[in-house]
Amino acid sequence: MKSFGDMVKQAQKVQRKMAEVQEKLADERYEASAGGGIVKAVVDGKQMLKELKISPDAFKDADPTLLEDLIITAVGEAQKQSETKMNEAIGAITGGFNLPF
Repeated sequence: MKSFGDMVKQAQKVQRKMAEVQEKLADERYEASAGGGIVKAVVDGKQMLKELKISPDAFKDADPTLLEDLIITAVGEAQKQSETKMNEAIGAITGGFNLPF
């Protein structure tokens, strides 16, 4: 059986690896679109919105509710992609054991 000190060292090692992965993934970009590309959203690895592009075609119908829905959909999908990538990377380090980060 490992000593408590060994367990603490192992936990610190996992924590360092998690921090490295989070830092690396924070610089990555994830893009999603909605409405056939009318709205495009780009988020970083921390699910923060970095870019939002709206095609001029979106304003032809002048339906603000539809445009709002497209924006929410595109941003949400990009954030979901980012979160999935982060969870996969952290899961590889922790062996699938859910740890807060």
